[in-house]
Amino acid sequence: MSRLTALRPVFPILIGASLMLSLAMGLRQSLGIFMPNLTRDVGIQVADFTLAIAVQNLAWGFLQPFAGVLAVRVGYRPLMIAGGVVYLGGLVLLAGANGLLPVVVGAGLAIGLAMSCTGPALAMAVAARAVPPAVRSTVLGIVSAAGSLGAMIAAPVGQLLMQAQGWRIGLAGFAVMALVMLPAAWMASKGDAAPPAPAAASDASAGAALRDAFRSLPFVVMAIAYFVCGMQLIFLTTHLPAYLEICGMDPMLSAQALGCIGAFNVLGSLFFGWAGGRWNKLLLLGLIYTLRSLTLVWYFMALPTPAGTLVFASVMGFLWLGVSPLVAGWIVERFGLKWQALLVGVAFVSHQFGSFVGAYGGGLLYDALGNYTLAWRIGVAVGLAAGITQMLFAFSRSARPPAPAPA
Repeated sequence: MSRLTALRPVFPILIGASLMLSLAMGLRQSLGIFMPNLTRDVGIQVADFTLAIAVQNLAWGFLQPFAGVLAVRVGYRPLMIAGGVVYLGGLVLLAGANGLLPVVVGAGLAIGLAMSCTGPALAMAVAARAVPPAVRSTVLGIVSAAGSLGAMIAAPVGQLLMQAQGWRIGLAGFAVMALVMLPAAWMASKGDAAPPAPAAASDASAGAALRDAFRSLPFVVMAIAYFVCGMQLIFLTTHLPAYLEICGMDPMLSAQALGCIGAFNVLGSLFFGWAGGRWNKLLLLGLIYTLRSLTLVWYFMALPTPAGTLVFASVMGFLWLGVSPLVAGWIVERFGLKWQALLVGVAFVSHQFGSFVGAYGGGLLYDALGNYTLAWRIGVAVGLAAGITQMLFAFSRSARPPAPAPA
């Protein structure tokens, strides 16, 4: 039986998880295109908008471990569907905002809560439990790749609607797209019916799984290095549109760049999902962080051009969500399936602290200095340090998956 034939019974689960993740990630990654117009019309500063994005990322990070525990206790379906409803409500609130509070609640708290139920941790977990180990890393790469397709659609559509009818209509268009998350979440949550993992690790309690993870130095290093992923990516999605506007570029270029990120993210996620099934996942993580940092140096050292911006976005897109299947895949190998969403969520707290720094810190530095020079330099320095450290710990004995029990 071919691998494709073996996966056919779980196609609805994988399609639902992919579509839900695609919309959840694509819409939130594209919110930055509204920042210049929204801040001017509502009468808030850039740092205020980035505060909302920072709150979103902190809420997502802090709530993700609890969502992982609830997924085991009550199932994926109620969490995913509730997340889709809250996501929709956050976009509607943001579209009608007339001050800072609805911006922070809509773009911040509501979408942050929704992402903990519809984002990569739960989408990867429900996909991983539905497929056999032999194809798990590749499938996680495919689901991760789908998470970037939303940006290819959302950013250009939002930009066109905003140019034609204003930013409120652009966000209303995002709300219409978010409606599709509800049937997608229903399809994905059929993974609740998948049989539990037979590994002994799945019998551990949540507390025992957490103790095991925090006693593992490679897990701790991976979680700390995950900070860099969030800081670099959210800095770009939040501030690249403003940076290009400062440099006098066509406003549509930022939407095209986000679309390029989404397009090449598909290729990168597929590649790293495939590569994670063949090579050391932690080594690949360190390589991604290092290459991202070097790419940031190349782009920001010179004034942007349309062609250079699209090349930069394509390279960064290739290195974007490939992190997700590597993190999720290594955690499954090392700690088992049952508490995968919990442990991914715990590591993700560090990622979201990085997102907070990338979004809000970048806004503070811009408001204080009038440029992004110090912000991107800090991102490069921290990224190189994390990438090199991650690669050094990739080959430690405790990073290896446990040996299978004898038959």
